[in-house]
Amino acid sequence: MVRAIKVSKHHRWSEPPADTIVLDFDDRHRRRMAMTGTRGLEFLLDLENATALRGGDALVLEDGRLIEVVAAAERLAEIRGTDPQHLVRVAWHLGNRHLPTQILAKALRIRRDHVIEEMVMGLGARVIEIEAPFDPEGGAYDGDDHAHAASHAHDHHAHDHLAHDHASHDHAHDHADHHDHTHDHGHHHHHDEHCGHDHHHGHSHAHEDK
Repeated sequence: MVRAIKVSKHHRWSEPPADTIVLDFDDRHRRRMAMTGTRGLEFLLDLENATALRGGDALVLEDGRLIEVVAAAERLAEIRGTDPQHLVRVAWHLGNRHLPTQILAKALRIRRDHVIEEMVMGLGARVIEIEAPFDPEGGAYDGDDHAHAASHAHDHHAHDHLAHDHASHDHAHDHADHHDHTHDHGHHHHHDEHCGHDHHHGHSHAHEDK
């Protein structure tokens, strides 16, 4: 099986891709995994280190062909505040729980989680259910082989400067309100060697390579 041995980052490639691979957030941080493109091209992702992929990146095959990476739409909660300072306060609470969080100009996005959604609504924020690619802050994943996007919220560190802007709120850390969340998306998938548990999502193109 042909191998994908490196990544060409967004805007650094221009030739037409040989195929396209659609990956959710979890599957966009891998080192070694068998994959099948949307047009049927089978290949083995075989990178030196686990790499955080973003939509628009390309996987480079041994023979020079490219596989375009497309970020799959996922069930997300978009959180909107009454003003920027309110949104900063909500972001701090999400960061305090180590939740992967995507930061937009006027909103925050997280994976659907009814406990967290109730918390932010209790803080006066509005929650909108959407389907969109999930692209959270990536500091915890870039360059770290052992950091792995998973359903365990405290394995993630989506801390942004917004989430730590203590000038905008008090120092009351609500540590008693931490929760463990199990996200069951109804699909079964085995991960590569960086993760010792099963995940659930809906892409049949990617399989563990034993």
